[in-house]
Amino acid sequence: MTLLTLSASVPGIKPTCHGHGDENCHANTGQSVVCFLALYLIALGTGGIKPCVSSYGADQFDDSVPVEKEHKSSFFNWFYFSINIGALIASSLLVWIQNNVGWGWGFGIPAVAMAIAVVSFFSGTRLYRNQKPGGSPLTRISQVIVASIRKYHVEVPADKSLLHEIADTESSIKGSRKLDHTNELRFFDKAAVPVESDDLKYSANPWRLCTVTQVEELKSILRLLPVWATGIIFATVYGQMSTLFVLQGQTMDKHVGKSTFEIPSAALSIFDTLSVIFWVPVYDRIIVPIARKLTGHKNGLTQLQRMGIGLFISIFSMVAAAVLELIRLRIVRRNNYYKLDEIPMSIFWQVPQYFIIGCAEVFTFIGQLEFFYEQAPDAMRSLCSALQLLTVALGQYLSSLLVTIVTKISTRNGSLGWIPDNLNYGHIDYFFWLLAVLSVLNLVAFLLVAKLYTYKRTVGTIR
Repeated sequence: MTLLTLSASVPGIKPTCHGHGDENCHANTGQSVVCFLALYLIALGTGGIKPCVSSYGADQFDDSVPVEKEHKSSFFNWFYFSINIGALIASSLLVWIQNNVGWGWGFGIPAVAMAIAVVSFFSGTRLYRNQKPGGSPLTRISQVIVASIRKYHVEVPADKSLLHEIADTESSIKGSRKLDHTNELRFFDKAAVPVESDDLKYSANPWRLCTVTQVEELKSILRLLPVWATGIIFATVYGQMSTLFVLQGQTMDKHVGKSTFEIPSAALSIFDTLSVIFWVPVYDRIIVPIARKLTGHKNGLTQLQRMGIGLFISIFSMVAAAVLELIRLRIVRRNNYYKLDEIPMSIFWQVPQYFIIGCAEVFTFIGQLEFFYEQAPDAMRSLCSALQLLTVALGQYLSSLLVTIVTKISTRNGSLGWIPDNLNYGHIDYFFWLLAVLSVLNLVAFLLVAKLYTYKRTVGTIR
């Protein structure tokens, strides 16, 4: 953030601009390199923060204390709430500063905020509960796969007590509890079957013989993957806020009331943020207590139930967007507005579709955060949080792929297609309906996966 601030304010690093404003600016190669280096450093830093901060925050709660375990579920809600408070400030106050005061101040303020955050984080060092690092999870996963393949001819005994596991109550993996044996994916149990060549008196070679806990770590990850995959379609729907929703908004009247002020179509995503800020307290303080009385579950809803509700709600955001586009196109046809850049229809009719996605986020994204934390092996929580965050990126890629496929098919024989440059001649409502159908199919797949899902079972204590 400091480097980005310098690139926007220090002469020589800052691009040369001619005339008034920042429209006519030209950056040389060195200036572009500094700017992109800053952006990639932010991406690298974000990759370190995002997968770890929610897991580390949840680690501060002791599962052996019922009150703390209950508060841990609320932590994920308020963690996501705080993120959206930051997003609200960034998309309103900071954008205004960048446009009206300057980019130097616009980048400098969050740079100072990050510096304060770093000081705040380290000031609590003595208060934190730290789990012992268990080593590379990818190495342990690779060891199980290699050992299983090496012993592909070995029969897995019916008696699980014959599988290799250390006798202590603690796991051999630092910072992790033992995991009980499960009967799924039994091929990988071969990695825990002792044979004559395995030296059990001394430390066994983990590339030849693994413990049951290590095998179950891999099984836990593989069981998470189908649930993880259902999040990709949801992320595709979520991604429409920065793509087709913006394009749709650009064709509508952006004036606020009868004033001359125009709101940028991309700025309507603030209603998604406001929706999250609204729904998090409603969920935590109203829905959970009511659900707790009805279901008897300590969290009101299980994480899978919460995610399923979010996937169901997300369908209606696509339906709302499609219906709005149908009405917009009807106005275009009725009044021959094809050549108009903006038709006389307020952009604020888009608010419901943004608000619905915000509601779905509170159920699905926060549910995913908690689910991937709770179901991940103790020493793989950050890895699983990173895996969950990957769905957002893959959702964007899937959205781009769908647009490419739809454009190629719908523009055959000289047709303008669903998403032409002038949307008044197009049918992005068809694309929204397509996403609605995919969301329904994704929900059905999720329900099947959720029904078959086996929760992890921990035994013993953390080393």
